[in-house]
Amino acid sequence: MLTVKRLFVASLATLVFAGVCPTTVSAQALPDHVAKIAEGVYSYGPGNGSYSMFVVTGEGVIAIESVNTEHAVGFLQAIREVTDQPVKYMLHSHNHWDHASGGQVFKDAGATTLAHVEAYEWMKANTGRDMAVPDESWGGTRKDITLGGTTIELHYLGMNHGLGMTVFRLPEQKVAYVADLVSPNRVLFSIVPDFNIREWERSLEDILKLDFDKAVYTHSEKTDALQGGTKQDAIDNLQFIRDLRAAIYAEFEKGTNPMTVPGIVQVPEYKDWAMYDQWLEMNAWRLLMDDWMGPFPWRPDHAYQVRNK
Repeated sequence: MLTVKRLFVASLATLVFAGVCPTTVSAQALPDHVAKIAEGVYSYGPGNGSYSMFVVTGEGVIAIESVNTEHAVGFLQAIREVTDQPVKYMLHSHNHWDHASGGQVFKDAGATTLAHVEAYEWMKANTGRDMAVPDESWGGTRKDITLGGTTIELHYLGMNHGLGMTVFRLPEQKVAYVADLVSPNRVLFSIVPDFNIREWERSLEDILKLDFDKAVYTHSEKTDALQGGTKQDAIDNLQFIRDLRAAIYAEFEKGTNPMTVPGIVQVPEYKDWAMYDQWLEMNAWRLLMDDWMGPFPWRPDHAYQVRNK
């Protein structure tokens, strides 16, 4: 009789708990294109070359990187299949159309969209066809958002790529989200557009000072990219830049005509990285031009006032 009573009480408690607590699916029941990175932290990547991240708390969801409307619709649906908590925030990493479009999907779902003031001002002046200007902006080098007892840090590392580039870190879970500054197992993107190379290197050094064990990278060529990466990926990306520069200068030392160096320079230890054959020459030209003409893009520190919108 006592056993039956205990079973009844346990069953009742389970029903009550289910009625008052947010529903989150188990790891075995995760929807397609979603992986669990840490407790309450998930990645989303539908196979389009871009990965987003979301954090589930007891008071709502924080989502990062809307990408575009098609991606955002699938992203929001995936979140809803993981939890019944509403999305409270959509955070943009920086200003570029290929990352910060699709925000209207999350606005319509009731989320507040947010970007650093540098990105916000650019997005307001250069709103793409698929872009919605964020609801709010933030200024300075650091902002913390706490929701349901979970804190996410927003780190602005200064000039590097685009405008308002923000690196996100969950201190308790030791998980980071990094867009464009780190792209595991791939050489630099194409002609390396809108990157200040030396400031990018400095920013990578700053990222390495952050305390995290795992990271979701917007672009990754790892075979298990949905599972995220590690700090080693940032180390490798930084080393590639420096190894390519060293190979360029080694050609100079041999007396090679500088204008022919990009077409012949090689860094064979990276030959298995994605787009090595297609983009290495363009990468070399970009590094060569940066060291010849001076760093670009560039702006003074006071170009943007520290303020919130």
